[in-house]
Amino acid sequence: MKRIKRSIGSVALAATLMLAMSCKDASKSEASVTTDNITTENAVDSQEAVTKTDKQDAKAEDILKDYFNLKDALVGDDNDKAKALGITLTNSLKAFEVSNYTDNEQTELNDLIEDATEHAEHIGESDIKHQREHFKTLSKDIADMVAITGTAMTLYEQFCPMYDRGSAWLSTKEEIRNPYYGSAMLKCGSVQRTIN
Repeated sequence: MKRIKRSIGSVALAATLMLAMSCKDASKSEASVTTDNITTENAVDSQEAVTKTDKQDAKAEDILKDYFNLKDALVGDDNDKAKALGITLTNSLKAFEVSNYTDNEQTELNDLIEDATEHAEHIGESDIKHQREHFKTLSKDIADMVAITGTAMTLYEQFCPMYDRGSAWLSTKEEIRNPYYGSAMLKCGSVQRTIN
C-alpha cells in the first residue's frame, strides 16, 4: 500500500513539474506569433488585461501625484494652492475605477475613495488649519489605497509625533518636509517605513 501511495505521489510530482515547465515554456513563446487559435485568443485577452491594468495604474498614479502636490502646498503654507489642489484631487478620486479589483478590494476601495473624496472636498474650501486636519485622515486613506492598488514609485511613510497626538503622511522623498506644521516645524518627523 505504501508503494502505491509513493508511486502516486511520484507521478503527481512529475506531472506538477512537467506542468510548471510547460507553463514556463509557454510564457516564453507567448511573445512569438502562433497560428494556434486558442493561443492567439489568449494572447489578445492578456493584452487587453494589460492595457486595462495600465490605464487603472495611471489613474491610481494620478491620485498619488495630486496628493503629493497637495502635500507640498501644505508644506509651503499655501492655503490658496492647497484649496485648488484639493479640488483637483477630488476629481482624480472620482475618476478612479475599481472594477479591475476583486469584490473585497472593490468594497474596501469604494469606502476609501468615498472618505478620501470627502476630505479632499473639505480641503478645497477650508483655511489651512482645517485643511491640515483633513489631510491627516486623507493621508491614511491614500496609504490604505496604495496597499491595495500598489504603485511603481518608492514611497516613504513619514510620521510627526507632535501633530494631533501623532500623524502620518506619504512622501516620495526620504527628507522630512512636514505638511502639518509647514515652515513652523518643517523638519519635525521621521520615516516610519518604506513602501515598495
